[in-house]
Amino acid sequence: MSELPVSSRSEGLVSRAKGVMLQPKAEWQQIAAETTEPMALLISYVLPLALIGPIASFIGSQLFGLGAGIFSIEIGLGAALGIAVTTFVMSIAGTFLLAFIANLISPQFGGKRDFAAAFRLVAYSYTAAWVGAIFGLVPALGALGILFGLYSLYLLYLGAAPVMGVPQDKTLGFTAVTVIAAIVCYLVLGMVTAAVAGSLFLASAGTIASNDVDRATVDLGEMGKVELNGDQATLTVDGQTVQMDMAEIQAGAERAAAEAEAQTGD
Repeated sequence: MSELPVSSRSEGLVSRAKGVMLQPKAEWQQIAAETTEPMALLISYVLPLALIGPIASFIGSQLFGLGAGIFSIEIGLGAALGIAVTTFVMSIAGTFLLAFIANLISPQFGGKRDFAAAFRLVAYSYTAAWVGAIFGLVPALGALGILFGLYSLYLLYLGAAPVMGVPQDKTLGFTAVTVIAAIVCYLVLGMVTAAVAGSLFLASAGTIASNDVDRATVDLGEMGKVELNGDQATLTVDGQTVQMDMAEIQAGAERAAAEAEAQTGD
């Protein structure tokens, strides 16, 4: 099977990104009928879009420094490049990890267990966040990128039913638990995700009731709570309780990191 010309692949990427962002309900119906495998989607869609943020931030850091106004600081070329590469690798690893979690908990919300479908759900949901990362060119406009990130959460919510088969009345709970589970896993497993998940977690006014990571309760206020007990985590969100095996999550995280390293090293 011959490959599509670069121009055709680019047009397909742009068309899909526009569809997901501007007509998400119709686009999710099309995506639900597709069978694209994770590696093919990673190469053709995820990698190009995930590069937007690191490249924009790298250029912006050299033109304007980090921060904005009186808080702006200049950083060297090497440091900026290191930050860009780290951000890119973690973005790819995060895509795999979130897909792994979505696939793991989907049956608990009445959906199916299909990693390829979960990866398509997460990859296309991230579209808005990746596109919005272009505002990293001008650090003072970085806050606008957060709005695109929030829109990605809405896209995940819209895609849960058609792509993963989650009943419509459970899609909100599925989305909330998936996102919270990802944040908790990033924190508990010690992954470098402070810029993506850590600040969001702290901003939610949650508190950790114990300094022992193996046995702790994370109070999320009105959203619910997370209880950690050794290798088991219990998430309670909007009355819905989900059990997670942290050892299984850790194995998924390690596979995600390995996949990201392998792809970025090619």
